[in-house]
Amino acid sequence: MVAKVFIVAIEQNGLGDRLLMVREVAELMRVSNMTVYRLIKAGDLPAIRVGKNFRIRRSDVESYLGDRSYGG
Repeated sequence: MVAKVFIVAIEQNGLGDRLLMVREVAELMRVSNMTVYRLIKAGDLPAIRVGKNFRIRRSDVESYLGDRSYGG
């Protein structure tokens, strides 16, 4: 519970990005969880390891998607 309070405090102070779970990133990108894991393993999507799980900064997801925009 302390970690959750700390993360909320960071977000409210504007000191950091929101950390997303793999499932949340997959939903945002409309891909499978496995696709997100593959992107992390390939080094295409930066992630933070928390225990056995990964967390991804929302800004990194937005950057990844922005870099892959197609068309003009």
